[in-house]
Amino acid sequence: MEQVLMFSTLLAPLVTALMELLKRTFPIPKKYIPFTSFIVGLLIGLLASPFTGMNIELRLWSGGIAGLAATGLYEIGKKSKKSKRAC
Repeated sequence: MEQVLMFSTLLAPLVTALMELLKRTFPIPKKYIPFTSFIVGLLIGLLASPFTGMNIELRLWSGGIAGLAATGLYEIGKKSKKSKRAC
C-alpha cells in the first residue's frame, strides 16, 4: 500500500498538468472534469510501466488516486487564489 501512495504522490502533479492542458485545449464541461482527471490518471498509471516494477493493478490504483487527488489539488489552488484576491 505504501508503494501505491508514493507512486500516486509522484503522478498527481503530472495528472494536474495534463488536465490543465486538456482544459485549455478542449472545452470540457465542469461536471466531467473529475471523471476526466480520473481517466487521465488511470492512463498515466498504465503507461508508467517502464518506470516502476509494480504490477498493473497497483499502477492503475495509483493512477486513479492521482487523478482524484489532482482534481482536489486544482480546486484547493483555485480557492486560495480567490481568497487572496478578496483580501
